[in-house]
Amino acid sequence: MRGVTHAGRVACAAAVVLAASACGGGGGDGYGGGDGGGVLSSSWGDPQNPLEPANTNEVQGGKVLDMIFRGLKKYDPKTGEAKDMLAEKIDTTDSQNYTITVKDGWTFSNGEKVTAQSFVDAWNYGASLKNNQRNAYFFAYIDGYDKVHPESGGQSADTLSGLKVTGPLTFTVKLGQKFSSFPDTLGYNAFAPLPKAFFDDHDAWLKKPVGNGPYQVDNYTRGSQMSLRKWDDYPGNDKARNGGVDLKVYTDNNTAYTDLIAGNLDLVDDVPASQLKNVKNDLGDRYINTPAGIIQTLAFPFYDNDWNKPGSEKVRKGLSMAIDRKQITDTIFQQTRTPATDWTSPVLGEEGGYKPGLCGDACEYNAEEARKLVKEGGGLPGGQVKITYNADTGSHKQWVDAVCNSINNALDNDRACAGNPVGTFADFRNQITGKKMSGPFRAGWQMDYPLIQNFLQPLYYTNASSNDGKWSDKKFDGLVDKANGQTDTAEAVKTFQQAEEVVRDNMAAIPLWYQNGSAGYSDRLSDVELNPFSVPVYNEIKVG
Repeated sequence: MRGVTHAGRVACAAAVVLAASACGGGGGDGYGGGDGGGVLSSSWGDPQNPLEPANTNEVQGGKVLDMIFRGLKKYDPKTGEAKDMLAEKIDTTDSQNYTITVKDGWTFSNGEKVTAQSFVDAWNYGASLKNNQRNAYFFAYIDGYDKVHPESGGQSADTLSGLKVTGPLTFTVKLGQKFSSFPDTLGYNAFAPLPKAFFDDHDAWLKKPVGNGPYQVDNYTRGSQMSLRKWDDYPGNDKARNGGVDLKVYTDNNTAYTDLIAGNLDLVDDVPASQLKNVKNDLGDRYINTPAGIIQTLAFPFYDNDWNKPGSEKVRKGLSMAIDRKQITDTIFQQTRTPATDWTSPVLGEEGGYKPGLCGDACEYNAEEARKLVKEGGGLPGGQVKITYNADTGSHKQWVDAVCNSINNALDNDRACAGNPVGTFADFRNQITGKKMSGPFRAGWQMDYPLIQNFLQPLYYTNASSNDGKWSDKKFDGLVDKANGQTDTAEAVKTFQQAEEVVRDNMAAIPLWYQNGSAGYSDRLSDVELNPFSVPVYNEIKVG
């Protein structure tokens, strides 16, 4: 899942027209009162795409999907472990053919029953080329994907041959190869079930999505606010402990933070870098700083010949060695970032695939070696690199400027690097997906599920869903395929680490730092925590 953003201030007047809403502290109009049933307000940014589960691969849309959907698995908000949710059981004898039984008694918020067909229809929709879903690639493991989503030519099938409904609550999945970790991926939102209403009146559903999670969408005005309200008849054991959440759009997280301090907002889940020196004094124990499965990198447009020619890997490695990660994380991020030494996350643990130091000297600041490598690689394309980033959130300007200053100093050239801001996250993502990058661009990755596979395959496998730079390497692909087929977890992890070494040797992306989740909240809230994905556990928050 890509990117972390928050966007634009919402005026108080815009909120009061919504039922059971208010601006900031105080407890009238259903907004609290100590019974845990009040509505809280939280900063947010408009998602890039409509909220179809298979078409959302960025954080802002993902937050909403986490609130309005429940899938076969759910990731534990404390440990990240994949636990059964709607899955009664998932059986296999060979890690390639699976029989899935769905729990009885679940419905969508419109009253429709959740069945095996709800999953199979959703997965077929997500995989189909004609539906152009960003997360289609997650269904590529299933037999028949090459027919419903061919790399070239026309689509020759509408449904995946590897999916079969065998009963009201049972279906089978046949994969194209062994994939022992397949069940653990099924908590990702792309695998969520969909109601018949999604297919019967798609346009109406997109305007007001209907899911099976603890919240319902009440109202959404793009650029302003999404209001979600507790679904009283939700059948799960993780019911909402508040009355709802108003997600308010901010284009500047400094404004969001100011509103929090002023009492006009309850929760900010991205404390701006400029406020990190003040946040403990401002909020005390209402400030959260906790490790998360997030890594920030610089990606490259390998569809541009300048970045894909022989020797260009030396330029990328030289740029990596020109970045003083420790100075930047200490000065700007106040211990909310840690210099990266591999392409995964410490949250995985070493047993799960995190290998500190795998990057080696390529991630150590060395100005002399940086200059040497850039020169040996043919120099900077066009004589200068411009780092593209979205300017609306995430304190990106500060760190991009710092990275460029470090590069300029290391290369002894004050024009070697410059920032290239794009106004909004949505525009930034649209330029990336439109393959319009001509130089490095920021690429934050928040894990979809806590597996080393998720830090590698979606980002670097040929034509993978989030391989925004279009890097391709046959050796890497082969090692990923081998790892996916290994049933021994420890052996699979070792093979994935071998694939990661291919990423390192080619410097397919420059790892910058591991990111903590940070948040601040008002004194109206209690039981506020961030999950390992750095997203607030909204359903556990109490208001009042």
